[in-house]
Amino acid sequence: MTNFQRARSEEQRETRRQAILDTTAAMLEEMPVGEISLNELSRRVGLAKSNVLRYFESREAILLELLDRAWQQWVADLPALVHADVDQDAPVSRRAERFAAVVADSLAPRRVLCDLLSAQAGVLEHNVSPQAAARYKRAAVANVAGIAALTHQHLPELGDRAPQLTAAMIMAIGAVWTHARPSPAMLAAYEADPSLTAFKLDFVTALREMLATLVVGTVVRAST
Repeated sequence: MTNFQRARSEEQRETRRQAILDTTAAMLEEMPVGEISLNELSRRVGLAKSNVLRYFESREAILLELLDRAWQQWVADLPALVHADVDQDAPVSRRAERFAAVVADSLAPRRVLCDLLSAQAGVLEHNVSPQAAARYKRAAVANVAGIAALTHQHLPELGDRAPQLTAAMIMAIGAVWTHARPSPAMLAAYEADPSLTAFKLDFVTALREMLATLVVGTVVRAST
């Protein structure tokens, strides 16, 4: 941009940095992670690509920061949902099933979070510096710890397995999201051959089943 003016103060730099994050977040509401490009982001935010890179080292660094933001919001919202739906006086098997269902249902409206989680290891953690990777991982560890504490609160039978269970749940969320969003070619194949639709997943239904299996299985293992 020929009219670009360098941000002179820390406040100006932060304002521009937030504009980049907010613009990328808006793009994620319109398109999947894989379609986000620095060229289009630069056009929308009104900066040359080289100037966007003054504030973030790469596209992936921007997306990792947005993943942490979305993850933190989910961690903040989840306790109220769990407290309202999981009866602490119910048998452990019932609590485990309900906990898994609440977590799955809470993700239904959080398309951006699920999309970013599904791209985390395979895409977003690449093309970033060791410093950016470490900064994100520290935030991710804190997010996992928050959910693990909530899990242990409602399922104390897990003992010290709550963090491992939570990490497995996060990986399951990304995997189910990916498989529940088939490509146009696969959708056409399903339509042409209905016998293939056994492989077509509904995100929340499939995630409920997988998380319930993980939670109940971990409870059983913790008891042995």
